[in-house]
Amino acid sequence: MPRMGRSRHGDLRDRGIAVSLTAADVVHLAELARIELTEAELEKLPGQIEGILAAVAVVSSVGDDVLATSHALSLSNVFRADEPRPSLAPEAALAMAPASQDGRFRVPRILEED
Repeated sequence: MPRMGRSRHGDLRDRGIAVSLTAADVVHLAELARIELTEAELEKLPGQIEGILAAVAVVSSVGDDVLATSHALSLSNVFRADEPRPSLAPEAALAMAPASQDGRFRVPRILEED
């Protein structure tokens, strides 16, 4: 059974050459992944996998000169300055709580802990 891997298809894919898969290739991949396939799936999958490999080849063809981004726009420190400002006093916040103890909100236990 033909083996997929660097020796057979990897070098071709690296050069942008389309790879054609046979049903035997798909059977081998399915065995490696421990997936059982029906005959109908074996008929459709080679073409679908070739489409996926073609899409990967297009994405892989983008050169190294494209910088990786985490956002579509160039952003730098979008946070406001960390400056102290007036806020609610702890006593006022605790005054609105249904229950408090030792300067903290008292809430019902939700986890059984030792």
